[in-house]
Amino acid sequence: MMDGKSAEKKIAKLRERIERHDRLYYIDNNPKISDAAYDELLRELEDLEEAFPDLAADDSPTKRVGAPPRSSLPPAVHLMPMLSLDSTTSADEARAFDERLRKALERDRVAYTAEPKFDGLSLELVYENGLLIRAATRGDGTTGEDVTPNVRTIRSVPLHLQGAPAPSLMSVRGEALLPLAGFRELNRRMTERGEPGFANPRNAAAGALRQLDSRITASRPLKFFAYEIMKIEGAPAPASHAGELAALTGHGFLIDYHWKECAGIEEAIDFHARLAEAREALPFEIDGVVIKADSKRDRAAVGARSRSPRWALALKFEPRREITDVEDIAVGVGRTGKLTPVALLKPVDVGGVTVSRATLHNARDLERKDVRPGDRVRIERAGDVIPAVVERIEVAGQKRSEPFSMPEQCPVCGSPVEAEGANHYCTGGLSCPAQLKRGIMHFASKGAFDIEGLGEKTIESMVDLEIIGSVADLFRLEEERLLELEGFAGKSADNLLEAIERSKEIALSRFIYALGIRNVGEHVAGLLALHYGSLDAVAAASADELTGIHEIGPEVAASVTGFFSNERNRKTVDDLLAQGVAPRPPERTAADLPLTGKTFVFTGSLEGITRGEAKGRVQALGGRVSSSVSAKTDYVVAGSDPGSKYEKAVRLGVTVLSIDEFLALLPEE
Repeated sequence: MMDGKSAEKKIAKLRERIERHDRLYYIDNNPKISDAAYDELLRELEDLEEAFPDLAADDSPTKRVGAPPRSSLPPAVHLMPMLSLDSTTSADEARAFDERLRKALERDRVAYTAEPKFDGLSLELVYENGLLIRAATRGDGTTGEDVTPNVRTIRSVPLHLQGAPAPSLMSVRGEALLPLAGFRELNRRMTERGEPGFANPRNAAAGALRQLDSRITASRPLKFFAYEIMKIEGAPAPASHAGELAALTGHGFLIDYHWKECAGIEEAIDFHARLAEAREALPFEIDGVVIKADSKRDRAAVGARSRSPRWALALKFEPRREITDVEDIAVGVGRTGKLTPVALLKPVDVGGVTVSRATLHNARDLERKDVRPGDRVRIERAGDVIPAVVERIEVAGQKRSEPFSMPEQCPVCGSPVEAEGANHYCTGGLSCPAQLKRGIMHFASKGAFDIEGLGEKTIESMVDLEIIGSVADLFRLEEERLLELEGFAGKSADNLLEAIERSKEIALSRFIYALGIRNVGEHVAGLLALHYGSLDAVAAASADELTGIHEIGPEVAASVTGFFSNERNRKTVDDLLAQGVAPRPPERTAADLPLTGKTFVFTGSLEGITRGEAKGRVQALGGRVSSSVSAKTDYVVAGSDPGSKYEKAVRLGVTVLSIDEFLALLPEE
């Protein structure tokens, strides 16, 4: 019988051979042994690890076959934010992106890399001392779902990094997807078993990765393509994206070879056009090209917005289009009361997705396209996701139905409908059932009241059972009514009631956001709270006063004044306050901040502080930062090698500050 020492040597040798053949098959596409020979190696390793369990390891190839089910997918906080991308289908908008970048960097040309935009599921893989310790979905960009056991089953994911020495910590971002051949085979098997197939490869990949039983994931032929090192410690960070891809390849990751270094934006646009032509021949779905500043120094210089980097743009392909018939036109009601005409279609396949509904956007779009029930239309999947009607197709000899008109009353609650430009809105507010469910979901969301345990299904059941009829009714809930809901027992009911009670103490900005005022997101709600300091002041503000606030235009002002002038909405707000909800004013208002009303422009290289830090300091103190100099600019902060902004400031007589003078202007705290 084999002893422990001999088993350890044999196991190490088997792992090394299996990993080599994994790389040859899944990464290099150059298999050297038959499937039967590979399976024999894997069985031998499994038998040895079973006989010597102390020698089993998390990075063993046997982990790829899957593990027993988990009870849930726990949350996982990302090491670095997983940002989304700004996107366009216009080459001219890509040129405008390039112009903004060159202007920000004060340079005539920016070097880019262009690569496919995969239509899969974005993942973060975390390695410690070369070993894979965690894999997570993107989630909200900050926190995702821990899918480590599932990702271990993907053969193109290294369980430990190749190349020496391994970084002490490395976070890798990439895309998990299902190749088209695997997708077709999966749907064929599901159809044979009498199960409904998946609509598209992305849904199939997402479904596979979110399985509680990773053995199901292992049965799906997923691939993982790496494209970014988000964080690295214990090893030098690549200076460019091209260097980053080379480093990932060296560590054993699968990198798609359809990428290009581009000397300027025109090369990137040309790459996009060539890849669009080759798109249908690719073995997996892509929906565009991602254009990125190649230099990591350039990326750091321009920074990122809250949700997307300024140095990258997704240049998407024109969506696939198909032709079908409109069987009827219905009208949907959204959370803000917006009415959207929807074409009910004879089902048609578009890019692997069966489409039976397509949006007509609004009354103006409907009138311009002149779409009526019975018409033949061309549809597209906008961004390859949301179906939309593009145009009506003439049919010789067709007798058409009467033109469709938007309803005068809400199709859900019967309230009057008001036209606002091209759009129509139900005036029922949160008293409209269609708006109520969505409104309560928004009200209880993380950016608003953040009521833990109040999920979508619970809210839908509460409204359907008439347990609540308004957001204020949340604060009247009693345990006996909650126990009517499926899945609720004494403890869960108590927990929800406690969460609702805790939420009564809320920041004014979150309260304003929670009201679901049209065009008022978290950022605008914060501006209103900072400027006015109290709910009464916001409610009493005129449109002229509101448009005097930087970043608030006429449309937002009209939404705010319209909301608070509506009697039903005022009653809802009063009812919330009567139930003990207490909006907490900000510690300081805009009037208290020392740089309120001051506009700054930065130029040149700043020493001792990054441009992002300088901008953040100014905004935190009530000031604003502009990218261009005008007579209304208060200060231009000039670092070393200032550009044309400095010359313009001198010409206009704008005060120019050195970096030391700028820092001296800021309070110490």
